[in-house]
Amino acid sequence: MPLKALFNLSGIAVQFGSAKRGVRALSDVNLCILPGERVALVGSNGCGKSTLLRMLHQLITPTAGLFSVDAAASQAMLFQRPHLMRLTVQANVALGLWLRGVHWAQAKTGALVALQRVGLADLAQRNGRKLSGGQQQRVAMARAWALEPQVLLLDEPTASLDPHAKREVEALIEEFAHQNQAATLVFASHNLGQVKRLASRVIYLEQGRVLADLPVKDFFEGTLLQTQYPAAHFFVKGETL
Repeated sequence: MPLKALFNLSGIAVQFGSAKRGVRALSDVNLCILPGERVALVGSNGCGKSTLLRMLHQLITPTAGLFSVDAAASQAMLFQRPHLMRLTVQANVALGLWLRGVHWAQAKTGALVALQRVGLADLAQRNGRKLSGGQQQRVAMARAWALEPQVLLLDEPTASLDPHAKREVEALIEEFAHQNQAATLVFASHNLGQVKRLASRVIYLEQGRVLADLPVKDFFEGTLLQTQYPAAHFFVKGETL
Protein backbone atom coordinates (compact mmCIF):
# COMPACT_ATOMS: atom_id res chain seq x y z
CA MET A 1 0.00 0.00 0.00
CA PRO A 2 1.56 3.33 -1.04
CA LEU A 3 2.37 5.84 1.65
CA LYS A 4 0.14 8.86 2.02
CA ALA A 5 2.01 12.04 1.13
CA LEU A 6 2.79 14.47 3.94
CA PHE A 7 3.05 17.39 1.56
CA ASN A 8 1.73 17.81 -1.98
CA LEU A 9 2.62 20.95 -3.93
CA SER A 10 1.36 21.58 -7.45
CA GLY A 11 2.20 24.75 -9.36
CA ILE A 12 2.96 26.63 -6.14
CA ALA A 13 3.88 30.31 -6.33
CA VAL A 14 4.57 32.75 -3.51
CA GLN A 15 4.64 36.47 -4.21
CA PHE A 16 5.61 39.12 -1.68
CA GLY A 17 4.25 42.56 -2.52
CA SER A 18 2.61 43.65 -5.75
CA ALA A 19 3.09 41.94 -9.08
CA LYS A 20 5.03 44.94 -10.41
CA ARG A 21 7.22 45.84 -7.43
CA GLY A 22 7.15 42.75 -5.29
CA VAL A 23 9.32 39.64 -5.14
CA ARG A 24 8.39 36.24 -6.57
CA ALA A 25 9.87 33.93 -3.93
CA LEU A 26 8.59 30.65 -5.40
CA SER A 27 7.47 29.85 -8.95
CA ASP A 28 5.71 26.74 -10.27
CA VAL A 29 6.97 24.42 -7.53
CA ASN A 30 5.80 20.81 -7.81
CA LEU A 31 6.79 18.49 -4.97
CA CYS A 32 5.60 15.46 -3.07
CA ILE A 33 7.22 14.61 0.28
CA LEU A 34 6.52 11.24 1.89
CA PRO A 35 6.74 10.10 5.51
CA GLY A 36 10.25 9.08 6.59
CA GLU A 37 12.11 11.05 3.92
CA ARG A 38 15.22 13.09 4.73
CA VAL A 39 14.99 16.03 2.35
CA ALA A 40 17.64 18.73 1.97
CA LEU A 41 16.89 22.06 0.30
CA VAL A 42 19.98 23.62 -1.27
CA GLY A 43 20.73 26.68 -3.37
CA SER A 44 22.20 30.15 -3.10
CA ASN A 45 20.87 32.87 -0.79
CA GLY A 46 17.46 34.11 -1.88
CA CYS A 47 16.63 31.01 -3.91
CA GLY A 48 13.46 30.27 -1.93
CA LYS A 49 14.56 27.67 0.63
CA SER A 50 13.30 29.54 3.69
CA THR A 51 10.06 30.51 1.97
CA LEU A 52 9.41 26.90 1.05
CA LEU A 53 10.04 25.71 4.61
CA ARG A 54 7.75 28.36 6.05
CA MET A 55 5.06 27.45 3.57
CA LEU A 56 5.33 23.77 4.53
CA HIS A 57 4.91 24.87 8.16
CA GLN A 58 1.89 26.92 7.08
CA LEU A 59 3.39 30.24 8.16
CA ILE A 60 3.04 31.49 4.58
CA THR A 61 0.04 31.07 2.27
CA PRO A 62 0.75 30.33 -1.41
CA THR A 63 -0.23 32.99 -3.91
CA ALA A 64 -1.09 30.37 -6.53
CA GLY A 65 -1.19 26.61 -6.95
CA LEU A 66 -2.48 23.72 -4.87
CA PHE A 67 -1.01 22.82 -1.49
CA SER A 68 -2.11 19.97 0.75
CA VAL A 69 -0.64 18.77 4.04
CA ASP A 70 -1.44 15.76 6.18
CA ALA A 71 -3.09 17.49 9.12
CA ALA A 72 -2.64 14.40 11.28
CA ALA A 73 1.16 14.70 11.17
CA SER A 74 2.47 16.95 13.94
CA GLN A 75 5.21 19.43 13.00
CA ALA A 76 7.97 21.42 14.66
CA MET A 77 10.32 23.94 13.08
CA LEU A 78 13.80 25.17 13.99
CA PHE A 79 14.95 28.52 12.68
CA GLN A 80 18.47 29.71 11.98
CA ARG A 81 18.29 32.08 14.95
CA PRO A 82 15.92 30.65 17.55
CA HIS A 83 13.75 33.07 19.49
CA LEU A 84 13.85 32.47 23.23
CA MET A 85 11.72 34.42 25.69
CA ARG A 86 13.05 36.08 28.84
CA LEU A 87 12.27 32.97 30.83
CA THR A 88 14.26 30.11 32.23
CA VAL A 89 15.51 27.51 29.78
CA GLN A 90 13.08 25.00 31.25
CA ALA A 91 10.13 27.39 30.87
CA ASN A 92 11.09 28.16 27.27
CA VAL A 93 10.84 24.45 26.45
CA ALA A 94 7.76 23.84 28.59
CA LEU A 95 5.86 26.67 26.93
CA GLY A 96 5.53 24.74 23.67
CA LEU A 97 3.99 21.79 25.50
CA TRP A 98 1.68 24.06 27.49
CA LEU A 99 0.44 25.66 24.27
CA ARG A 100 -0.39 22.15 23.04
CA GLY A 101 -2.69 21.71 26.04
CA VAL A 102 -0.34 19.96 28.48
CA HIS A 103 -0.76 20.90 32.16
CA TRP A 104 2.04 23.24 33.24
CA ALA A 105 3.49 20.86 35.85
CA GLN A 106 3.63 18.06 33.28
CA ALA A 107 5.04 20.45 30.70
CA LYS A 108 7.92 21.36 33.03
CA THR A 109 8.67 17.68 33.60
CA GLY A 110 8.62 16.99 29.86
CA ALA A 111 10.85 20.00 29.27
CA LEU A 112 13.44 18.69 31.72
CA VAL A 113 13.48 15.30 29.96
CA ALA A 114 14.01 17.03 26.61
CA LEU A 115 16.81 19.18 28.05
CA GLN A 116 18.52 16.05 29.34
CA ARG A 117 18.46 14.65 25.80
CA VAL A 118 20.34 17.69 24.48
CA GLY A 119 22.73 17.87 27.44
CA LEU A 120 21.41 21.09 28.98
CA ALA A 121 19.54 19.88 32.07
CA ASP A 122 22.10 21.61 34.29
CA LEU A 123 21.16 24.96 32.70
CA ALA A 124 17.41 24.51 33.16
CA GLN A 125 17.07 27.50 35.53
CA ARG A 126 19.27 29.86 33.51
CA ASN A 127 17.79 32.73 31.51
CA GLY A 128 17.40 31.40 27.98
CA ARG A 129 18.64 34.63 26.42
CA LYS A 130 21.90 34.50 28.37
CA LEU A 131 23.06 31.32 26.64
CA SER A 132 25.50 31.08 23.76
CA GLY A 133 24.24 30.69 20.21
CA GLY A 134 24.99 26.97 20.18
CA GLN A 135 23.26 26.46 23.51
CA GLN A 136 20.21 28.42 22.34
CA GLN A 137 19.95 26.23 19.25
CA ARG A 138 20.13 23.13 21.47
CA VAL A 139 17.31 24.59 23.59
CA ALA A 140 15.32 25.06 20.40
CA MET A 141 16.05 21.43 19.51
CA ALA A 142 14.82 20.36 22.96
CA ARG A 143 11.69 22.45 22.47
CA ALA A 144 11.00 20.66 19.20
CA TRP A 145 11.93 17.25 20.60
CA ALA A 146 9.55 17.66 23.54
CA LEU A 147 6.64 17.94 21.11
CA GLU A 148 7.52 14.54 19.58
CA PRO A 149 6.87 15.81 16.04
CA GLN A 150 6.40 13.53 13.06
CA VAL A 151 7.81 16.26 10.80
CA LEU A 152 10.87 18.33 11.70
CA LEU A 153 11.59 21.39 9.56
CA LEU A 154 14.96 23.14 9.94
CA ASP A 155 16.06 26.40 8.35
CA GLU A 156 19.89 26.56 8.30
CA PRO A 157 20.02 25.27 11.90
CA THR A 158 23.83 25.41 12.16
CA ALA A 159 24.68 28.32 9.84
CA SER A 160 25.48 30.91 12.53
CA LEU A 161 27.31 28.55 14.92
CA ASP A 162 30.99 27.90 15.54
CA PRO A 163 32.39 24.52 14.39
CA HIS A 164 32.02 22.85 17.80
CA ALA A 165 28.41 23.99 18.20
CA LYS A 166 27.65 22.92 14.62
CA ARG A 167 28.83 19.39 15.36
CA GLU A 168 26.73 19.27 18.54
CA VAL A 169 23.52 20.43 16.85
CA GLU A 170 24.06 18.20 13.82
CA ALA A 171 24.59 15.22 16.13
CA LEU A 172 21.25 16.00 17.79
CA ILE A 173 19.52 16.13 14.41
CA GLU A 174 21.05 12.78 13.49
CA GLU A 175 19.93 11.34 16.82
CA PHE A 176 16.38 12.60 16.27
CA ALA A 177 16.28 10.99 12.82
CA HIS A 178 17.79 7.74 14.09
CA GLN A 179 15.40 7.40 17.01
CA ASN A 180 12.36 8.37 14.93
CA GLN A 181 12.72 6.29 11.78
CA ALA A 182 9.19 7.15 10.67
CA ALA A 183 9.75 10.88 11.22
CA THR A 184 10.31 13.19 8.26
CA LEU A 185 13.18 15.66 8.09
CA VAL A 186 13.16 18.66 5.73
CA PHE A 187 16.05 21.08 6.13
CA ALA A 188 17.77 23.93 4.32
CA SER A 189 21.55 24.02 4.37
CA HIS A 190 24.53 25.62 2.63
CA ASN A 191 26.80 22.96 4.11
CA LEU A 192 26.99 20.27 1.43
CA GLY A 193 28.93 17.95 3.74
CA GLN A 194 26.02 18.18 6.16
CA VAL A 195 23.60 17.44 3.31
CA LYS A 196 25.58 14.30 2.44
CA ARG A 197 25.46 13.14 6.05
CA LEU A 198 21.81 13.84 6.83
CA ALA A 199 19.79 13.70 3.60
CA SER A 200 18.41 10.91 1.46
CA ARG A 201 17.05 13.34 -1.15
CA VAL A 202 18.26 16.72 -2.37
CA ILE A 203 16.16 19.49 -3.90
CA TYR A 204 18.06 22.30 -5.63
CA LEU A 205 16.33 25.67 -6.01
CA GLU A 206 17.30 28.67 -8.08
CA GLN A 207 15.30 31.91 -8.25
CA GLY A 208 12.32 30.24 -6.62
CA ARG A 209 12.20 27.25 -8.98
CA VAL A 210 13.06 23.62 -8.38
CA LEU A 211 15.77 22.77 -10.90
CA ALA A 212 16.80 19.37 -9.53
CA ASP A 213 15.24 16.75 -7.28
CA LEU A 214 17.42 13.66 -6.84
CA PRO A 215 18.50 10.99 -4.37
CA VAL A 216 21.53 12.23 -2.44
CA LYS A 217 23.89 9.72 -4.12
CA ASP A 218 22.87 10.85 -7.62
CA PHE A 219 23.09 14.51 -6.63
CA PHE A 220 26.70 14.26 -5.52
CA GLU A 221 28.15 11.28 -7.34
CA GLY A 222 26.12 10.46 -10.45
CA THR A 223 26.64 11.76 -13.98
CA LEU A 224 22.92 12.57 -14.14
CA LEU A 225 23.43 15.91 -12.41
CA GLN A 226 26.02 17.10 -14.91
CA THR A 227 24.11 16.00 -18.00
CA GLN A 228 20.54 16.88 -17.05
CA TYR A 229 20.85 19.51 -14.30
CA PRO A 230 23.79 21.75 -15.27
CA ALA A 231 22.82 24.60 -12.93
CA ALA A 232 22.79 22.28 -9.93
CA HIS A 233 26.05 20.68 -11.09
CA PHE A 234 27.71 24.11 -11.22
CA PHE A 235 26.41 24.90 -7.73
CA VAL A 236 27.85 21.71 -6.28
CA LYS A 237 31.23 22.22 -7.93
CA GLY A 238 31.38 25.82 -6.77
CA GLU A 239 30.67 25.06 -3.12
CA THR A 240 33.19 24.11 -0.45
CA LEU A 241 32.19 20.83 1.18
